[in-house]
Amino acid sequence: MAGLKETYNKEVIPKLVKDHGYKNSMQVPKLEKIVLNMGLGEAVQNVKILDVAANEMGLIAGQQPVITKAKKSIAGFKLREGMPIGCMATLRGDRMYSFFSKLVDVAVPRVRDFQGVSKKGFDGRGNYTHGVKEHLIFPDIDIDKIDKIKGMNITFVTTAKTDDEGRSLLAHMGMPFKK
Repeated sequence: MAGLKETYNKEVIPKLVKDHGYKNSMQVPKLEKIVLNMGLGEAVQNVKILDVAANEMGLIAGQQPVITKAKKSIAGFKLREGMPIGCMATLRGDRMYSFFSKLVDVAVPRVRDFQGVSKKGFDGRGNYTHGVKEHLIFPDIDIDKIDKIKGMNITFVTTAKTDDEGRSLLAHMGMPFKK
């Protein structure tokens, strides 16, 4: 979506330059990619769950997700190396911006008793991860066809060097952080 990208170029960059005192416009942090990840432990017993989840994530992300496989065997979970246990999609460019605006403008406000997203999801290098408990908050999902509510992790990878820079980038782009 060109709207958020234009907003970033025309409004967010000048605000970030003013806040952090960058000397060059290339120093200004930007959103690099958004990674959606859905881990499904139940897929060990029933692989069909994974196909449904992948289709639903495809609707949310706007592109087909990749099926992720277990890296190592864990006997307690009856899990063997190489078994499919989740799906993920990496969004870049226009799909990334359209997903970001869909998340911020439509999906997140649909959460019940919403006060804002937590500021604690930063990793120390300016990247932010937000967990969604119900994938039903996205308008693309038809609630009548859902058999099971699934959660997902959404990671915003930025070029910011610190958490403070990443937080101000996402806040200026419209991420509703808790006050």
